[in-house]
Amino acid sequence: MGSSQDSHANDPADALPSPPSLPTPATRAGRDGLAAILERPERAVIALDFDGTLAPIVPDPDQARAHPDAVPALAALAPKVASVVVVTGRPADVAVRHGGFAGVPGLDHLVVLGHYGAERWDAATGAVTAPAPHPGVAAVRAELPGLLDRIGARSGTRIEEKGRSVAVHTRRADDPQAAFDLLCEPLAGLAARHGLIVEPGRMVLELRPPGMDKGVALLDHVRGLGPGAVLYAGDDLGDLPAYAAVEKLRSDGLPGLLVCSGSTEVTELSKRADLVVNGPAGVVELLRALAERVRSVS
Repeated sequence: MGSSQDSHANDPADALPSPPSLPTPATRAGRDGLAAILERPERAVIALDFDGTLAPIVPDPDQARAHPDAVPALAALAPKVASVVVVTGRPADVAVRHGGFAGVPGLDHLVVLGHYGAERWDAATGAVTAPAPHPGVAAVRAELPGLLDRIGARSGTRIEEKGRSVAVHTRRADDPQAAFDLLCEPLAGLAARHGLIVEPGRMVLELRPPGMDKGVALLDHVRGLGPGAVLYAGDDLGDLPAYAAVEKLRSDGLPGLLVCSGSTEVTELSKRADLVVNGPAGVVELLRALAERVRSVS
């Protein structure tokens, strides 16, 4: 007769360090959301931003990688819930590559919604599906270097090519906030001329097509599954529409938990969150605690 220890010998959670305790959300709505996830994990959707939430913010976005314990924590939790979905402004394939999500046992049904939901990557197939790019992105891409020269953009300002959008980063400038402020009005005008919008973030301004955001993407995904509860974790202004989506779902009777991957750069999310954790390391601890608690009650 096998022991309970034997039954978990190949469980991804067993390779992780001792799990932390599960934190208590500060709000009644958050506590209800957490309780619903724990009571019926097989009906729960776990949705997460990538940069600043699963991956630490770094000066060069091309060097961003998921926290080293993020994939093991997700692999331990994913088989026990209805869905794990990463919702990001990055191209889906870039998030998959930088996250190390492909081919991981336990993440067989992971979904990555890239470009704010315009792209979808499914672990089951390894394929990315997406509509045709917005023509305004190519026009902005062509004009942007000249515009930055004309306005005297600060040294260290850099353009990030994202395929379906273009971002301008100021984190490497000598005065990142002054460099950011200098760009706001000119980039808003450039985007408007080509039918795009500007999405501000942590020392970054992204010019992208309208009509799709993390809230729309999350609602479409959740409603397609018909789950019993949803958790969303994010860190930046682009995550506010996803917060609003969870709040809308809660008003419709679906329990939800809003988690903020805390930072000193953006405080808007922490003011609305049910639970604030200490950056990507805190998000990983939360995922590990959920995986352990779900295992112990299942």
